[in-house]
Amino acid sequence: MSFTPAELDYLRGQRLGRLATVQPNGTLQVSPVGFRYNAETGTIDILGFTMSTSRKYRNVEANGRAAFVVDDVPSVDPWRVRCLEVRGRAEAVPGTGPGPGGTDGAVIRVHPERIISFGIDGPDREAHDLVAHNRDA
Repeated sequence: MSFTPAELDYLRGQRLGRLATVQPNGTLQVSPVGFRYNAETGTIDILGFTMSTSRKYRNVEANGRAAFVVDDVPSVDPWRVRCLEVRGRAEAVPGTGPGPGGTDGAVIRVHPERIISFGIDGPDREAHDLVAHNRDA
């Protein structure tokens, strides 16, 4: 397993993340996205309306790389932050028909190669005392 139990709980409690992909001209594109953790494949699956025609989908088709981030600020007094970043190989999976919630069924699947998290395993630590949990998946 590449994610810790605390990281999986965190992912299940979040609704929105950001996906970074590389455009054909080498510039980066970052998009807010809906997602789910796919326990069967151990991946982050990015879903969305007309996904198969989106620039991010075409970017992944072209170069197979992506980074995904989920973060939040559960408290401002005291200040608490949490973040989970996943870097890795990505694949553009075509839909086989209409998907959940009116999506076109296409998915961007991010296979973790590097995971960076903080504030998730030790949520009560002061923000400046947080130590990132970095590892290859």
